[in-house]
Amino acid sequence: MHLKRNNIGKFWPIPRKGTKYLAVPSHNQNEAMPLVVVLRNVLKVVKNKKELKRLLNEKKIQVNHKEVKETNYPICLFDIISFPESKNNYKVVLSRDKKMIFEEVSGKKSETKVYKLMSKKILTNKVIQFNLMQGRNIISKEKANVGDSVLFNLKENKIEKIIPLEKGREAFVMNGKHASHVGKIEELIERGGKLIAKIKSDDGKINVWTKNIIVIE
Repeated sequence: MHLKRNNIGKFWPIPRKGTKYLAVPSHNQNEAMPLVVVLRNVLKVVKNKKELKRLLNEKKIQVNHKEVKETNYPICLFDIISFPESKNNYKVVLSRDKKMIFEEVSGKKSETKVYKLMSKKILTNKVIQFNLMQGRNIISKEKANVGDSVLFNLKENKIEKIIPLEKGREAFVMNGKHASHVGKIEELIERGGKLIAKIKSDDGKINVWTKNIIVIE
């Protein structure tokens, strides 16, 4: 499946001029880029789709420390793209102009990913399922509220800690006009049925709907 180049997401860090069509992610199309576009057009690790297929078949590329087979595999915010042979790892973050950028990371930063807890579900035998952002689900005995964050160890496949949505925590704005801002939550207030976070960032104080933020520390 392909998309006209001038219809790509605003967060794609590539020119709108060029080949008429580009690949689209196999899913999460509103918040992801396809692996082939990331590695060919942004990181320039491969020259074409055929070369990417070969690397994937040779198990030389991992996403979130798991081998993938799809050239159009969706790459989302905070994902880790790894190259085991060279030991290079790239984390997806947002630039100040709200474009996806790929920051080289190592050590613990390359092994963990923070997810926002979107909802919870009680399964049989009162087992709790955490429904996280980007469609990931985890069975857990941890105590957490919707809106909190889960720091997940990708290599060991386990939760390292819960980061509560509360005053004093550091938050990252994922969506909206303040997307890419980072700052400390000074206050949480309810306004018009919505929970608003008052955040102190480097650019001053901003008010953001908590739906649009994720606590990261």
